[in-house]
Amino acid sequence: MAGRPPKPVSVLKFEKKSHRTKAELKAREEAESQLLTGVKMKPWPEVRESKSAKKEFNRVTKLLEKIGHNDALHEAVINRYCILVSECKQAEVTIRELRDNINELAQAKSAGEIDFLQYLQERGAIQNLIIAWDKKLMDKRKMLLQIEKESVMTILGALRSIPKKAPKKKESATAEYLRRKREGM
Repeated sequence: MAGRPPKPVSVLKFEKKSHRTKAELKAREEAESQLLTGVKMKPWPEVRESKSAKKEFNRVTKLLEKIGHNDALHEAVINRYCILVSECKQAEVTIRELRDNINELAQAKSAGEIDFLQYLQERGAIQNLIIAWDKKLMDKRKMLLQIEKESVMTILGALRSIPKKAPKKKESATAEYLRRKREGM
């Protein structure tokens, strides 16, 4: 069973408490900095064209900026995520409109504008459309969840790959000679 992932050095410095030595913290900080390119993410043209995708991109990049992970390595995943969020919102609007159509159809039936059989046929057709759109929406939400899990796992994986302890310093030749002499070798 895996333990809790280690905290990034920035969090340890902010909390001002750690059992790590300065050398260990320095080694971890260097390892963390090697996981990033230093280039910030940029929105794809598809994201810039969609108002909701652009809004989501800005929201996510602000959050990633706060934890120091607004990096070009995450750009493709975050852009795809924002496009999917936008597509989900569009699908939700379409489903809402279809439900409104069912209500209008019921009002037309109660007003006597259409007969009962026509009402049932049209209502069934609209409900089939709602089911189809809902299936598409659920597929997109499943993709979103996979991206969210992968993004979190990638960041946690990056944190797990950071060595917890500073590398041991190699003894100088003189220190090694003196140690061997003390040990009687």
